[in-house]
Amino acid sequence: MSRKVARESVYKLVFEYLFSKKPNRRTFDILSSAELADVDKKYMLEAYGGIMEKYDTLIAEIEELSEGFSLERIFMPDLAALLLALYEMHYMPDIPHSVSIAEAVELVKRYSTDKSNQYVNGVLSSVYKKLNKKDLDENANN
Repeated sequence: MSRKVARESVYKLVFEYLFSKKPNRRTFDILSSAELADVDKKYMLEAYGGIMEKYDTLIAEIEELSEGFSLERIFMPDLAALLLALYEMHYMPDIPHSVSIAEAVELVKRYSTDKSNQYVNGVLSSVYKKLNKKDLDENANN
């Protein structure tokens, strides 16, 4: 259960980052002071720092996958969920892709519009298919 809390905390940190474009150590300290296991605090640090580090790459992928939507039209809560899930899917191999997708959908169901879950699920499903095809191609070549 604490991973769910840690993921929601990172989501909130990323949402804040979208407005300021600066990390906020104070907010991080507040959100990570919850009753979390050390492994979940480590997850928070890795995911939050990684998203900021890979921000431009992740945003470019979201723009590419969001056919018909300019970045400015994407609701900030949806964008935060997409950034978090994409980071997990690309850079945190210990987290199953299906978990990253399901958790992102749950976050936008809670914090965004009624239709956001369909949009976020659609974008992340495209990433899932692309990553699985890449894995299959690599395994076929080995």
